[in-house]
Amino acid sequence: MADLDCDVVVLGAGPGGYSAAFRAADLGLKTVLVERYPVLGGVCLNVGCIPSKALLHTAAVMDAAKALADHGISFGNPKVDLAKLRAFKEKVVGKLTGGLASMAKMRKVTVVQGVAAFAGPNTLAVEGKEKTNVRFAKAIIAAGSQAAKLRLGGNELPADPRIVDSTGALELKAVPKNMLVIGGGIIGLEMGTVYSTLGARLDIVEMMDGLMLGVDRDLVAAWQKFNAGRFDRVMLKSKTTRAEAKKDGIRVEIEGQEPKTYDLVLVSVGRTPNGRKIGADKAGVTVDERGFIAVDSQMRTSVPHIFAIGDIAGNPMLAHKAVHEGHVAAEAAAGQKSHFDARVVPSVAYTDPEIAWVGATEDEAKNGGLNVGVAKFPWSASGRAIANAREEGFTKLIFDAESHRLLGGGIVGTGAGDLISELALAVEMGADATDIGKTIHPHPTLSESVGMAAELFEGVCTDMPPQRKKA
Repeated sequence: MADLDCDVVVLGAGPGGYSAAFRAADLGLKTVLVERYPVLGGVCLNVGCIPSKALLHTAAVMDAAKALADHGISFGNPKVDLAKLRAFKEKVVGKLTGGLASMAKMRKVTVVQGVAAFAGPNTLAVEGKEKTNVRFAKAIIAAGSQAAKLRLGGNELPADPRIVDSTGALELKAVPKNMLVIGGGIIGLEMGTVYSTLGARLDIVEMMDGLMLGVDRDLVAAWQKFNAGRFDRVMLKSKTTRAEAKKDGIRVEIEGQEPKTYDLVLVSVGRTPNGRKIGADKAGVTVDERGFIAVDSQMRTSVPHIFAIGDIAGNPMLAHKAVHEGHVAAEAAAGQKSHFDARVVPSVAYTDPEIAWVGATEDEAKNGGLNVGVAKFPWSASGRAIANAREEGFTKLIFDAESHRLLGGGIVGTGAGDLISELALAVEMGADATDIGKTIHPHPTLSESVGMAAELFEGVCTDMPPQRKKA
């Protein structure tokens, strides 16, 4: 017997899930939204991208205030009230979760709180304060991912409050004197930035041969040079072999390094999809060994009336991808001929400086045998960057050498995440270097660097030394 009947049930209320549910309701479908957190928003809003950006904003202001000493403006050393800082972070989260609850109510979306799993091809069992069985005609799986576990020689890390994942790091219980980040990816480096600004010294250990793999090395090199002062050690091609909880901290052994004791260890070694945690087999949905669910361009799984979106539907694990997939799934569930056909999905590392990229990287393009042309406009030639005293960055555009169409690009510098959308749109619209270069950008802005990089590619940039115009 079902406690609730609906046209569409959405499992997971992260950015993709609530977007799917709201779109389905807007299309006239009776919709139920199931979420394990007491409020909507999922990992991203509650313990992920939003609270981390609130802390990163605070860290950026602190760093900017310190840098003003070079401008003749000096402040005293900052006094950090962690309780107030945590309260600010929670206020940001609360404002957004409250807004989502209101929008769900306005759309008459029924929200059920609890942990859900399929009980059959048309039934979802939710374990919350009470057990609720939801019978559905269509389902959209938006169950997301979780922080990957690190095992050392087959053994799990000690259970100690001084060893945290990204969720634990966001609790900001104390500021350590020294901190180890295991994993050189974006999430670990973002949280490392926050703790570093608050006073921690950082060590990074990464098994691979570089930080932020998947990003062109020249972009990362500019970031790493600017941030060199944050780190005591950056250990690449290195493996953590042992961690032991001691009274004075966590003693960590790393191959080829002297053991060191840390006040805090952040484990940030990626995320794993939750496909094997939702009873998908009982609904007949195929899940691979990693926990991903294969979908078609309408986000349909192996069971035609069940859809999957977001992290669980494949890389990249990004909230903005999930939102667009959620819209497609809801529209397809309503009988529309919607398909997910994005050419590119932009990515951003919200470190300081930010790194943003979209489309083909230079390494990918060249390794794929493409004939490419690259133009890099240094921010040391940007009036706005110089005025901001932040000229460490650059804007890089990657073109097809024959057609001059934009294939991708990357930006490293303040606000790079806000600038990358122009490149995403240019790729989607098939713009070439002339289209971009002849689009008038306001002066003086950092966005000018996009137009000037395109002009540089065509050999007509007057803000750089004279170049030979391309044929």
